[in-house]
Amino acid sequence: MNEQQATKRAEEIIHQAVDGMSPKPKLERIGPEPVGACIARDDGGPDNRLQVSLAYKLTGVPGSEAKSLVRQARDAWVKLGYKFQSSDADWSKPFPHVNMRTEPDDFWMDAITGVVNRATGEGLASVGVTSPCFPRSTSDQSTADSTAFHRTQVDEHAEQLALAHSSRIYDALHVRHAPAQEGDGTSVYRDAEGTYVHHAWSTQPLTEEETVQAMARVQTYLERAGWTVRHVPAGTGVTALIARNVEDESVTQIAPSTTGALRVAVTTPVSPEKSASS
Repeated sequence: MNEQQATKRAEEIIHQAVDGMSPKPKLERIGPEPVGACIARDDGGPDNRLQVSLAYKLTGVPGSEAKSLVRQARDAWVKLGYKFQSSDADWSKPFPHVNMRTEPDDFWMDAITGVVNRATGEGLASVGVTSPCFPRSTSDQSTADSTAFHRTQVDEHAEQLALAHSSRIYDALHVRHAPAQEGDGTSVYRDAEGTYVHHAWSTQPLTEEETVQAMARVQTYLERAGWTVRHVPAGTGVTALIARNVEDESVTQIAPSTTGALRVAVTTPVSPEKSASS
């Protein structure tokens, strides 16, 4: 599999969930970049594989339909023979989420709801698909080289936002951070769509129970703070979280690793207006 094939298959799985929905929603892309380093391996060794991760918010329908849209996504995937990661969603909850995978090609997907208005109980729905890891080709390497993280002068406002988000996530996890390693710290990402400040760090190794508890704490914080949260595969017993801040469009990824540490990354877009005025 290559990037083009993985993207095409991920889009197909999303449309399998969405195209038959009633009322019919519109797809609004979440996150700046679908292709990135594979997060299924994070043991400190070299890994040049890539992974496609696509997520869309379902818009243009009443927030009260969010739960129904998630159920419809579940039904469409079940009809195609796709499997639950563990069990079906708890439909007694106001905002259930579904985690499934395809067979035999093993794409992971989710359909989730988040809170829009706590007073009325309305929510929003999103669907996401993450591909298996695949080898980086020569063309993939060229793309990665042109969009790689690198040290440069960063926009101060975006950097402050990214660091502030990292600090709040650290407080929510309530575990110690590990000494800085290669790839940690603040850097800048550029692609065809814009410029992004990126901040990455790790926690100290945790037990499985500590990991589950920490991930539950940070998910609760993110949802209460208005982030749109979804689950993606991480190659461990606990799925990773990817969340998007609806106000400043920051994206955070919190991923359990094979070493027991949690890898945290926050990516914040640089505002063209603020860059022009700085």
